[in-house]
This record gives sequence, structure tokens and C-alpha cells, in this order.
Amino acid sequence: MQYKPYGKTGKSISVIGSGGMRFDDPDDIDANAETLLYAYEKGINYFDTAPIYCNDKSEETFGAAIKQMKPGSFYVSTKSGQSDGGKLTESLERSLRRLGVERINFFHIWCVVTLEDWGQRKSGGAVAAALKAKDQGLIEHLCVSSHLQGAQLRDVLGEGYFEGVTVGYSAINFPYRAEGLAAAEEMNLGVVTMNPLGGGVIPQNPELFQSLMQPGDKSVVEAAIRFNISHSAITAALVGFGNKQHVDDAVAAVENFKLYDQQTLTEIKQNIHAHALFKNLCTGCGYCLPCPQGLNIPQLMDAYNFTILHDAHYKTPADRLKLHWNLTPSAAASCTQCRECEKKCTQHLPICERMKEIAELGTGD
Repeated sequence: MQYKPYGKTGKSISVIGSGGMRFDDPDDIDANAETLLYAYEKGINYFDTAPIYCNDKSEETFGAAIKQMKPGSFYVSTKSGQSDGGKLTESLERSLRRLGVERINFFHIWCVVTLEDWGQRKSGGAVAAALKAKDQGLIEHLCVSSHLQGAQLRDVLGEGYFEGVTVGYSAINFPYRAEGLAAAEEMNLGVVTMNPLGGGVIPQNPELFQSLMQPGDKSVVEAAIRFNISHSAITAALVGFGNKQHVDDAVAAVENFKLYDQQTLTEIKQNIHAHALFKNLCTGCGYCLPCPQGLNIPQLMDAYNFTILHDAHYKTPADRLKLHWNLTPSAAASCTQCRECEKKCTQHLPICERMKEIAELGTGD
């Protein structure tokens, strides 16, 4: 396993971090804890979870694994999306109990999507409460999990509250994140990337992502991980391990791998830019939820991805809905075009327009 320094914290973390939201069976705590321990044995020392992940069982699962790890040999990351300071404190205390630790190594102000949202975290007392918890020793390093555009993220990081940042970054959305990563590197902050596989879009469409492949890459999964960790600004990439095979695949991607130089990264990005459709793919992050009408937007948007990928000979949206999600296009018909989802979309996709197009496919269902 390779390791990189996490900003100016003095800590080195594995370039592959263990994400906590993609277990094969979220309810099987014992099996999932075993997967985490397997990752730990492979040299992974950064474990990222959060409240509500995996039917709200992820933190409990991590706690079951952590109690079998050697103290001081791993780092745990969790989060709170509360704006109210009192509620953030309650969330933190619950996380400490579930994880079975005395303090959180990397605690995140979670899912800052807009500058208005960031303002509410400050005015509501969440940031102040987190800083107080840090003074009390309950938090070691305060970080932010953000989906802001690059320039906006630069402004937030420039306020000086954080020692690190977690951002979505992949071969699909890297132009959107570039300035934010550059700002973090300039400030010597740790950077952990989530969704390095594009929320599963990349491994599910290997033919389309051949431009990622370099000599020696065995799969687009390897290529996507290597693309991520080779950036000098990026400390580690989170991979959600559903099972032990996923651990082996991720570890194999970094073993005996020499990080790409800047010229190689530039060439890869240029190859990707040749496919403009990438900017329009939904990665299924789920931040558009909940929908006031109860629509499962990520499932519907996943189906729409196949409209964008039509030239690559993939299934139609209707086929994808039926075979993968057991839905019909009429599932999108209850969209009222309120656009609440679009306000929260981290990629600023035209969700409502796509819901309308999908619904129209359902005429005569």
C-alpha cells in the first residue's frame, strides 16, 4: 500500500480509503465488518463513514471492525450535515458511541452544496459547535465535505476553518473540481476524493472509458483509481467496498504503481475531453433527495444516462428501468417541476427536463 501526507496534519494515510456506503448487504453487519478488517489487513488505514449510510448501519458496522483494530494504527472519518450546533453535537456524540472511539480523527461538516448552505452552517452554530468539540478533544481534525464549484470551494477553504476537504472527483467531473483542488493544494490541506469511479458509471461502461487506460492497466477500475491518486493535490481516493474482491481490485491498482506525471495526466484529460457527453452523466450521488413527490431521482437519472450513452449501443432508459430497477417510465410522471432537486444537484444537471422526457416514454405503460 502507498501512503501520502494528509496536508499539514502530520498524518500519512493510505492512497485508497475505505468508503462506507456500498456494502453488498447493508444489513449484514458482521460480514461487512469482516470486509473492513480485510481492507485493514491490506494496509488501508483511512476509514470513512457517516450517519444514514447503509440504512443507518454504516457507523455501527465500522465500530464492529474498529474494536478489532490496533489503536493508533488507523484513522476514522465521519460527518454531520446538521446546521444547528446542538444537533451537530448530538450527531457527533452518537457517532462516537457507534464507532466506539474517544475522538474522530477527521470530522466533516457534511455536504456543503451551496454558499447559502455554508452560511447556514455558520449562522446555525454547526461550525462553532465543531470547533468547540475539537477544543474538547472529541475531534482531532475538522474538515469539510463539499460539492461546491471550484471557485466557491476556494472561498470557503480560504476562511481557514478546515484542515482537509472531501470532494467528488472522477474522470467524469474533473473540470468542475479543478480550481477547488488547486486551492486545497495551495493551502496544504488534505484532499480525499469520493466517487472516483463515478458512482459506478465508469466500471459499468468500460468500453466508453477506454481513454482512461494506460499501458499496464488491467481494467477501467484500475485506470480510474490511478487517475485519481496521481494528482499531487489528492491524498487518497475513497472506494466503497461491497466485498473482499472489491478490496483486492483496489489494492491491486496501487501496488507497485508509479504515480503518473503531470504530462500523462494532461494527456488523459485531453482524451476524456474528446467525449463531451461525460459532463452530462448523473453519478447517482443522491444529494438531490428527498424529492417532495417521493421520486427516486437517482434511479431515474441512471436510466437517463443510457439516453446519453445511446451511441455506445447501451440499453434504452425504459429497458434499464425495467431490468435494473423494476420501474416503468411512468415512475417519473409525478414530477411537478418544482426544481428543488436541481438546487441540490452537485453537477447542476437539468433533472426536471429529464424527468419529463422519461415520463413521456411511459405513455401507454
